[in-house]
Amino acid sequence: MERKLKFNTIYRHFKGNLYLVLDVVTDSESGRDMVLYKALYDDLKLYVRPIDMFLSEVDHDKYPDIKQKYRFEEYKIERK
Repeated sequence: MERKLKFNTIYRHFKGNLYLVLDVVTDSESGRDMVLYKALYDDLKLYVRPIDMFLSEVDHDKYPDIKQKYRFEEYKIERK
């Protein structure tokens, strides 16, 4: 099953921080599609990352103690 990127959705990075996916933008030099996302902590900085990297699995050889399967996973807000 292919993973799909969802816009206006909060994702959790495998190291714990939360980010809001805003859009897909094109790198003017390479023509590569990049995910534009915003940190939901500290200074609310904007970032870009190649889509395939954003949706990739965690390198469990490098990070053997990480339980999360993917680099970024959709964050579900639990309601009580």
